[in-house]
Amino acid sequence: MPRAHMKVVVTGATGNVGTALLRRLAEEQDIEVHGVSRRKPGDAAPYRGVTWTPVEIGRPGAEEVLAEAFANADAVVHLAWRIQPARDERSTYRTNVAGSAQVFGAAVAAKVPHLVHMSSVGAYSPGVKDRAVDESWPVDGVRTSFYSRHKAAVEHMLNKFEGDLLISRPRPGLILQSDAGSEIREYFLGKLVPRALFRQRIPLVPLPRDLVMQFVHADDVADGLVRILRQRPHGAVNLVADPVVTPRVLAEVLGGRPIFIPAGLMRLLANVTWRLRLQPTPPGWVDLALKSPLLDASRARTELGWSPEFDAQETLRALVRGIGEGKEVPASPAL
Repeated sequence: MPRAHMKVVVTGATGNVGTALLRRLAEEQDIEVHGVSRRKPGDAAPYRGVTWTPVEIGRPGAEEVLAEAFANADAVVHLAWRIQPARDERSTYRTNVAGSAQVFGAAVAAKVPHLVHMSSVGAYSPGVKDRAVDESWPVDGVRTSFYSRHKAAVEHMLNKFEGDLLISRPRPGLILQSDAGSEIREYFLGKLVPRALFRQRIPLVPLPRDLVMQFVHADDVADGLVRILRQRPHGAVNLVADPVVTPRVLAEVLGGRPIFIPAGLMRLLANVTWRLRLQPTPPGWVDLALKSPLLDASRARTELGWSPEFDAQETLRALVRGIGEGKEVPASPAL
């Protein structure tokens, strides 16, 4: 085996995207991987062979620990992000925004030449659903979504580091994989929607007509990240798979047909069940799904040669299957 000559540090390496990236990097014999997570995971695949630094990136003093982990790194891939606890925005802000600032500061201190920050479709300002937008679309977020506000805030923060680092900003659609089924159900549905429901047909699915979304498989995002590490593009790169998923397609994947309801009613239901603590998703997520623009991934396809292996419907079916089977990433500690 050739000696590794490229060191890549991955924050949030035990999450949905992190585990997919570790699987993909294991195929790259010239890359040494160093993982950062809140707690050190076990030695099961895909964690085997990875050097670990356990640290909560949002805690005071984390920047010094991170700078030591980043020493002699050729690139840092920043994936660490918290979606829960959604009822405690101070906690999520501490990791998402303050923690990201410490990651970026540590990368500068360690003289890392390349930073890859995992942004999101959620960073973009609201857009229409009748055409796709490229990476020049504004990144001021959707005001009513804390996730979107945080993603947009970090995008703007990154601008301050542009003179110190080469920064790549992948902006994927909703990232799914079968192994993240339990995690995604816990994050967004909770006990309100039982797992068993996903093992059978759901004959009627209530959805707004304007709920049009884009998905991308975690393995395809991981492949895009490796291409970014190799080719080092500057700036944003959209990552989404075709086709666009309409309410009819979404209902079909769930085994039924859509019952169209007003968007305001869906938001009201989300708000009521959220306030009653029946499920963990605040209504801002509904706003984000309805208002986020559709993305054009032409830059990734033409400049990086990226072509998703899984289409959006296959990706969605993989998630539904993973939820029904209770699949989860191995020994994944919370970030």
